[in-house]
Amino acid sequence: MATTSQSFQRSPEGANSEFVPVARAENVMGLIGNTPLLEITKITAGLLRPGVRIFAKLEGFNPGGSVKDRPALKMIMEGLRKGELVPGKTIIDSTSGNTGIALAMLGAALGFPVELVMAANASRERKKIIQAFGAKIIYSDPLEGSDGAILLCRKIIERNPERYFKPDQYANENNPLAHFETTGPEIWRQTKGAVTHFIAGLGTGGTVMGTGRYLKMRNPAVKVIGVEPDDAMHGLEGLKHMASSIVPPIYHEEELDDKIQVSTEDAYEMVYALGQIEGVLVGQSSGAAMVAALKVARGLREGCVVTIFPDFGEKYLSTNLWIGWKSWTRDRLSHLLAKCKTESESVIT
Repeated sequence: MATTSQSFQRSPEGANSEFVPVARAENVMGLIGNTPLLEITKITAGLLRPGVRIFAKLEGFNPGGSVKDRPALKMIMEGLRKGELVPGKTIIDSTSGNTGIALAMLGAALGFPVELVMAANASRERKKIIQAFGAKIIYSDPLEGSDGAILLCRKIIERNPERYFKPDQYANENNPLAHFETTGPEIWRQTKGAVTHFIAGLGTGGTVMGTGRYLKMRNPAVKVIGVEPDDAMHGLEGLKHMASSIVPPIYHEEELDDKIQVSTEDAYEMVYALGQIEGVLVGQSSGAAMVAALKVARGLREGCVVTIFPDFGEKYLSTNLWIGWKSWTRDRLSHLLAKCKTESESVIT
């Protein structure tokens, strides 16, 4: 039975239960959230039972280009409210890229300098976007991944703790709270309460924790499922293989109903399929989420499966993700779908 940590807000008060389209925003912060929900129909044609549908929430429509805009905004605004982020301070955090972009964007909008620690092998596009916002990048060992960035960020702060404000996305409860207050209510509204399964990739854990808590508060029968790489040496930027990683303090695996592992190869194949069949160009973590969603949906007699596509694919065009796309053909999708059918038998539905 999934549980909720005692320190976390369980009341729907303050959550955005009603959608108000943004006709005019006073600043970039007003553009964050209220992203569209897309039904995936072409890849799934003839594969699912009539009462089963899959939807993807397209977080690339946020102004910073990813789901990370939501927690970044919440953490920064709470830092300002509490007086922890004041003029003269520099915003610093470790990031695999998308949170860094969000923090760089918000720092520019609010007038704060930003320094970001990230693995040197992060995509060229992410690096350039961060620098375009005027933020400084400090590179960590690429072989150590996001964990190496976390450790280096700690060392930098230790040398001059008074200089920095660290949102600390891996340990800050405002990360999942942002999703409890926005992502969860949006999905509930967009599906008219019909959502039965929620699926999200595991990075900091903020998206799956916060959104899952809200949806289970509205309907305890909703299944909350995490997605992670199947191997420590994976190629899925933004996702963590939890057994071999520093586990984020905000992540509580006991709150999940299930966890699905996806290979780098399968995630990449799904990215190509989504682009060439659905017309949606996404990043590799979105490919992994879609593979997991299919595994769940194929085992259902009826249900509404909602997953998160954290960002679009233009940030990864220089990475290994796109080495194989030219040789991809639609007949390769049948092999992937067959794997999803076989592996769906072991997934909780």
